[in-house]
Amino acid sequence: MTRKIIRLTGPDRVAFLQGLVTNDVTRAPCWAAILTPQGKYLADFLVVPDGDVLLVDVDAALADDLARRLTMYKLRAKVDVELTDLAVARGTGEAPDGAITDPRHPALGWRLYGAPADLPADDGTDWDAVRVTHLIPETLVELIPNDSFILENGFERLNGVDFRKGCYVGQEVTARMKHKTELRKGLKGLRIEGQAPVGTVITANGKDVGTVFTQSGGRAIAYVRHDRVTDEMQAADARLFPE
Repeated sequence: MTRKIIRLTGPDRVAFLQGLVTNDVTRAPCWAAILTPQGKYLADFLVVPDGDVLLVDVDAALADDLARRLTMYKLRAKVDVELTDLAVARGTGEAPDGAITDPRHPALGWRLYGAPADLPADDGTDWDAVRVTHLIPETLVELIPNDSFILENGFERLNGVDFRKGCYVGQEVTARMKHKTELRKGLKGLRIEGQAPVGTVITANGKDVGTVFTQSGGRAIAYVRHDRVTDEMQAADARLFPE
């Protein structure tokens, strides 16, 4: 896991972020995403209060773009956006002092922020196994910028979206998906025999069912069309079965 921590300071930091992201920042720590105006995913992150500061814990590959985007949006808001040298440790055992509980799911354990030299070592948790068991998407694996929709990727189930907080970028599309349509596509856990490269298309009865992603312990996270899931499917040389 490679993460970067963005620091937001200034008196408008909470109100500023509240108007941009999918979750209620006033109830942080929380998991949230920033979307395009068309409701597509751009980045997901944890928002963690630290005194008079908000820490934004994001995948390192998306950090520079997210920091630029936040800076672009700030306009006259009294907020400063800064990439830091802070790091994050995580684990599933007893939480150290100062750690937060991961707000997505209890199985994701705790997270602790600080200087790299001050953080505990990796505790050996098999994070892919945890994610597959609990159907938790990962940045740049299941969650694809400018392509994914958050409701199809479990954000409601995993406490990543608040439908009562008011407007944010992409809110109208997200609310319409919630209230006016039945989701035909989304993440699903499958049993898998064999191995298929991440991103391999799943087929059944000559039709594309979806795509297989993270795999661990004979199980996989897949993004599927629910109406095309059958009793047995294929992805490369692997066979897949609904759980």
